Amino acid sequence: MGDKTKTSWPEVEGLPAAAAKHKILADRPDVHVVVLPVGSVVTADYDIKRVRVFVNRAGNVAQVPKVG
Repeated sequence: MGDKTKTSWPEVEGLPAAAAKHKILADRPDVHVVVLPVGSVVTADYDIKRVRVFVNRAGNVAQVPKVG
């Protein structure tokens, strides 16, 4: 990955999931965004084309989404 390839989105923390997904895909249309509730059980594999967005009960981003 080059230096300009974005791998995390601290600016979307606290935003609604749909807005966060839109921003991530605007920056990186090549990734697959997966929205999950905080505390979800996920696989341990690393995927450079996946961004997991963990949301709280209100549907807002609870932690910084990142590639993996």
